[in-house]
Amino acid sequence: MKNSLVVLRGGGDIASGIAQKIFRSGFPTIITETENPTMVRRTVSFAECIYSGQMEIEGLFSEMVQEDTLTEKFHSALSLLEKNIIPVLVDPECEILKLAKPQILIDAILAKKNLGTHKESAQIVIGVGPGFNAGSDCNAVIETARGHDIGRIIFSGYASENTGVPGPIGGYTTERLLRSPEKGKFKSIKKIGDKVSKGELVAKVDEFEIFSEIPGVIRGLIRDDLSIPKGFKVGDIDPRAKPEHCMTISDKSRSIAGGVLEAILILLNETTKKRTESKIDY
Repeated sequence: MKNSLVVLRGGGDIASGIAQKIFRSGFPTIITETENPTMVRRTVSFAECIYSGQMEIEGLFSEMVQEDTLTEKFHSALSLLEKNIIPVLVDPECEILKLAKPQILIDAILAKKNLGTHKESAQIVIGVGPGFNAGSDCNAVIETARGHDIGRIIFSGYASENTGVPGPIGGYTTERLLRSPEKGKFKSIKKIGDKVSKGELVAKVDEFEIFSEIPGVIRGLIRDDLSIPKGFKVGDIDPRAKPEHCMTISDKSRSIAGGVLEAILILLNETTKKRTESKIDY
């Protein structure tokens, strides 16, 4: 198990789609997260178990590792993997790498910049989205921008730069997003899966109200009582208005996850070829 171990940085919806894809494909995966993750699509984010203890997405379970020391966390994580459960650790600096020594490291934090992932961190290192330089920071980068190239593997250079404008869904881009009008404490009025009309009250930040700019279904909302800055993304509306989509991995996540899995297999195959060639006696 340890030889094919994957450490995945990030437990949001995109990272969770990756975890589901590679875990089901036979790669035991440990997820690392921050102490207070602020994911929007909580119903499909394994990081939610940081708050709830456990999380289930499409029949696959994750569980928070609660031990204190790094060694205890690692052994607990391995125990969960033996039970076919994805372990999630509070480990923002990814210190578990020291003990796990994984074959594969995937950075899917989606911070739009590299927060400390290095090519030397594992045999295979994959960066997801902008901020990584394939060939320098990592072995491969996966494109995350919606459109023709989503999920494409980049072996040299960068993914598309972050434009600050989300990809269109149903003809809407920035209108889909819900952002905090001021800094303060978040409180939801609606819940994930609710249908809303244009102009309907969805949430508040202290006394400041947040309204839906378009009709649709609330696909994601951050947790109540989180203190957030002005302009922070607190949720999004899906104009396709299908509540069941809120509870399953998205098309975007699956596309990116497919690219990650393909990159892993390509890089593993290259490693195997090099080892085989080095053993050939000419």
